[in-house]
Amino acid sequence: MVNTILFPSSFFDVHKVDEDLQAEYDAVRSTGLFDVVLFGYEKWFHQEKLVLTKEPAETVNAVYRGWMMKPDLYETFYEQLKEHGICLATEPEMYANMHVFPNVYQLVEKDTARMRVFPLHEEIDVERVKQEFSRFMVKDYVKSVKGTEFPRYFDDSVDQSSFNQWMEVFYQYRGDLLTGGICIKEYLDLRQYGDRTNEFRVFYINHEIASISRNSGQMQVTEEPPQELVERYRTLPSVFYTIDFAELEDGSWKIIEAGDGGVSGLSDGQDYEAFFRSLYHCFA
Repeated sequence: MVNTILFPSSFFDVHKVDEDLQAEYDAVRSTGLFDVVLFGYEKWFHQEKLVLTKEPAETVNAVYRGWMMKPDLYETFYEQLKEHGICLATEPEMYANMHVFPNVYQLVEKDTARMRVFPLHEEIDVERVKQEFSRFMVKDYVKSVKGTEFPRYFDDSVDQSSFNQWMEVFYQYRGDLLTGGICIKEYLDLRQYGDRTNEFRVFYINHEIASISRNSGQMQVTEEPPQELVERYRTLPSVFYTIDFAELEDGSWKIIEAGDGGVSGLSDGQDYEAFFRSLYHCFA
């Protein structure tokens, strides 16, 4: 039974929830199903010092909802919380399994884009990459730099010098958040509905399908991922994780991302209160 939700505080006030998580905090409160504990954002993410707004009188089982951490920091977080009587449902190994995409790639390989991994800061032989992928995208083990001037994908026209220059841009954008290594992924053509792709985020909680929500701002009339495909990934090695599915131009479906459930955002338009009620019942 999970009876506590843990949120980061506001940067400016340890007794207020992080402003970007206010809607989730309010939804949790509205359910009446959970206790809520805040931890100091500034102290933790800048100093790795855990400051809690309150400590439970006895050991409680909790779920974290907040910002991404590198796996080693999450492990420290997990162990320090245990010392204060808070046991996170997602153990460090589970977090790393789903947060670091190469860890889960081998489990979803048949339903996702092909991928190769490379060490950080070593030159990637782009000619060899082009022999395998006609178009490809770049991310680290966790995230891309989508929404910047960094190209969505590269194709046969990129040469080694240009690619190296773009990789320096990539490293600058990821900065201290750079994680693991570099993933080169086959670029997939996603079906467009107007100016939107058709992507869905599925939350799996305690190996149950807790929610399936549209995740790219698309209209409500778009096709949903096949139920058999969604069901196929209920037993991955974690108790709280997400998988993002997308429809391709040819009408087939692929997994485009996976993540830890504690640090994966809820979708725009998703019923937050219903989500936390599902979380409670899945862990009951």
